[in-house]
Amino acid sequence: MATTVFEKTNGLTDKQFHYCPGCTHGIIHRLVAEVLEELDVLGDTIGVAPVGCSVLAYDYFNCDMHEASHGRAPAVATGIKRVRPDKVVFSYQGDGDLAAIGTAEAVHVALRGEKITTIFVNNAIYGMTGGQMAPTTLIGQKSTTSPYGRSEELAGKPLKVSEMLATIDGAVFVERVSVHDVPNIRKAKKAIKKAFEVQLRGEGYGIVEVLSTCPTNWGMTPVDSLAWLKENMLPYFPLGNFRTTEEAK
Repeated sequence: MATTVFEKTNGLTDKQFHYCPGCTHGIIHRLVAEVLEELDVLGDTIGVAPVGCSVLAYDYFNCDMHEASHGRAPAVATGIKRVRPDKVVFSYQGDGDLAAIGTAEAVHVALRGEKITTIFVNNAIYGMTGGQMAPTTLIGQKSTTSPYGRSEELAGKPLKVSEMLATIDGAVFVERVSVHDVPNIRKAKKAIKKAFEVQLRGEGYGIVEVLSTCPTNWGMTPVDSLAWLKENMLPYFPLGNFRTTEEAK
């Protein structure tokens, strides 16, 4: 007798992803969707997606979604949460969005301790707009705007968002995870669930930074990009929890 060992989460629609082959946005989407379903909050959730590779997230998440201007997702999410405090509200943002044009919004939503959750996807490059250097691009990493590799002298060091936000009291849950292999995918899901639970308890702002790949703009195969993330991103962006509440430990 056949036994069902896996089913697609009800947190995702049947729409086919538009992401490039090997892109790990799809994995992250699934983890968020599974968590929302397991917490039984899909019908009470509002997601906010700004400009970037995730701009079409409203097609994929099986919950209410709202678009925001580039970098402004935390501000929009704040407005939604304050008007509807009974709802679970999250923003889904890339590094070019959150760590560049949206840096002020990211800092001040944490400063105010807004009771929302952010899923921050860090793939060390601008994905949707053609592979330009991002605030998280590594030293020596090539992009369309740093063809000889990022120079520390010209561009400074890559921004460590989790470490920065962990210094702010209103950010009560800050963790960096990765989705480059199965053990880390499992850890990523646990962190995402904890971040949403922090919101459900009304404790403050929670953010999960997820290290992700961009095979197309890195100019690599999907398999090689997973190895590159492990070998190059993990040493500079160490995984782990940077701030947590007692209940979320």
